[in-house]
Amino acid sequence: MNRSLRILGPSVLLAMALLAVFAGLAIGGGASAPAIGDPGTVVRFGLPITKLLVNLSVGVTLGTLVIALFALDSTRPAYTRALDIAAGAAGVYTVASAATAFYTFMSITGTQFSFGNDFGQKLAVFFTDVEVGQAWLITTLIAASVTVLCFAVRNQTGLFFVGVLALASLIPMAEQGHAAGAANHAQAVNGLGLHLVFAAVWVGGLLALILLKRELGAVELTQVLSRYSSVALICFIVVAVSGYVSAQLRIGAWSELLTPYGLLVLLKIAALVALGLFGAMYRRWVINRMPQPGAAAQGVVSKAARSRTRLFWILAATEIGFMGLASGFAAALARTATPVPQEAPQEGTPAILLTGDPLPPPVQPSSFVTGWDIDLIWLLVCGFGIFFYLAGVYRLHKRGDKWSVLRTISWVAGLLLLFYFTSGATNLYQRYMFSLHMLGHMGLTMAVPALLVPGAPFTLALRALHKRTDGSRGPREWVLTFVHAKISTFLSHGVIAAILFAGSLWVFYFSPLLRWAMEEHIGHEWMIAHFLITGYLFVNALIGVDPGPPRLGYPMRLLLLMATMAMHAFFGITIMMSTGLFAADWFGAMGRTWGPTPLEDQYIGGGIAWSVGEIPTIVLAIIVAVQWAKSDTREQNRNDRSEERTDDAKLRAYNEQLAKLAARDDADKDKV
Repeated sequence: MNRSLRILGPSVLLAMALLAVFAGLAIGGGASAPAIGDPGTVVRFGLPITKLLVNLSVGVTLGTLVIALFALDSTRPAYTRALDIAAGAAGVYTVASAATAFYTFMSITGTQFSFGNDFGQKLAVFFTDVEVGQAWLITTLIAASVTVLCFAVRNQTGLFFVGVLALASLIPMAEQGHAAGAANHAQAVNGLGLHLVFAAVWVGGLLALILLKRELGAVELTQVLSRYSSVALICFIVVAVSGYVSAQLRIGAWSELLTPYGLLVLLKIAALVALGLFGAMYRRWVINRMPQPGAAAQGVVSKAARSRTRLFWILAATEIGFMGLASGFAAALARTATPVPQEAPQEGTPAILLTGDPLPPPVQPSSFVTGWDIDLIWLLVCGFGIFFYLAGVYRLHKRGDKWSVLRTISWVAGLLLLFYFTSGATNLYQRYMFSLHMLGHMGLTMAVPALLVPGAPFTLALRALHKRTDGSRGPREWVLTFVHAKISTFLSHGVIAAILFAGSLWVFYFSPLLRWAMEEHIGHEWMIAHFLITGYLFVNALIGVDPGPPRLGYPMRLLLLMATMAMHAFFGITIMMSTGLFAADWFGAMGRTWGPTPLEDQYIGGGIAWSVGEIPTIVLAIIVAVQWAKSDTREQNRNDRSEERTDDAKLRAYNEQLAKLAARDDADKDKV
């Protein structure tokens, strides 16, 4: 059974995926010969097949790494086997990416394969000068690096960064997919990127379980499956939401569902719904009836529990088939013409040429309520952040522990404010107006952290999350690893956090990073994350209560805050006094005819950095002063209680010491 299932699972996945690819190509015409520049039958069918292999292999790589990092004991054979599987899958990922890059070159250029110098020169130009060629070259190189590292790195902390590198390999794919160069570029890249990542973890995780079957005992399987099931539920939600966003951008109207592209989308949705039903079946019916740790320790694993385990494997093999269908239809969709044209704009207003989108309506006071540009990544971050925080509070409440309501309100308010700054009017206008960009920046780096830090998320996590006893690392263990890491200790030090907080302003705005964050979507997302993290580190060093390195004394905290406030004010004044535009070929070339001129708008942005940015700083100063006063009061109360318990032992000892000194002085006078 073990051997047959390990062979059957991947075979079913690949067979159903290939079946779906060929069916999808037939429905959507993705492999039809073009009228001009036909690269040949091998390329037309080989490209979607190699792309399918890319999706499946990166899925197994990521899924196995997630299982190893969050579900397996690093001292047991299953962990070593998982890393070997991840390395093998990464090797397939490397070869499949290289083949996809090669077929993509032949498909785009219509060039027939040859061993001549002309073919080699064109291929070299494709990989070095053409954006899509560069993207596939980067993906291939990262995949090769992951292959080597999966063999070389066995430490779980180091393996975490290998997983991050594997995730990074999907970024070029997300930026080159359907709609990536058209209007709504940011939404398209976010939707496709999230879809790729979470679908890969979902598919790869289940296939990893099947491949690890021999190394997992009945009880260990139950534990690992339960942990994977939680990850799979998150993946299902993200895949469903991101899939809807991606499909909406490509289909446009409901009537377009009857087009070949729309029919393939419906088939993929049907497969995903079936997968969701399988997940619900696991969580509600199968897992709780499989062999449990307590029963195994007592030697009472029932025949029904063993039967339920066999049922799981049957369901898993069936689910793998549906995953293959979904993966195959996805590969076919990538080769099918979309109802909404996905070409990048070649002409239009300056704003369209620069951003891919037309200018938004003129800014009005009502725009701060009605203006929205949803960033799917941060929508999901905020949504999951609120849900898991409230779930942790509920778990504490259920077992009789207390958690401050004010901390909960502060955390929820902080994430809602984060959602507004990343999806509201500031996000809608930040590419076109420096002042709105600066307002969003100040909110992300100062206002949001000032609300998030008092929520004490790490303290809540350490109290609410269950401690693992089987040698694996769960969320609680990873939180402790993160908190006690040397790099976290270094970055969390008050002086370092202040340098990062204040220095980032100058480096970002007085370097090409500003233009990069405006022009490239990945730069925009990096900007949000960077300023949010540096702001959080600084605020946490001042008023945080979460575990970490020893914080500076209150006088030093106030001094550091005042110095940072002065640097912040000087930064704002410098912008206001500037006579040249920041990113002049961006903000100055937008063609905006309403609102202040670019230079006037920049002056307003400097005023926002100086004035509005100081408001959270003043609030922080007040909080530090109040905490200082409370700290002194607590220390005094602690001393009073100690004196009461010891009958003023310290005071009497002090008086006795004074008496001895006085007696010694009298004796010295008598001698004189």
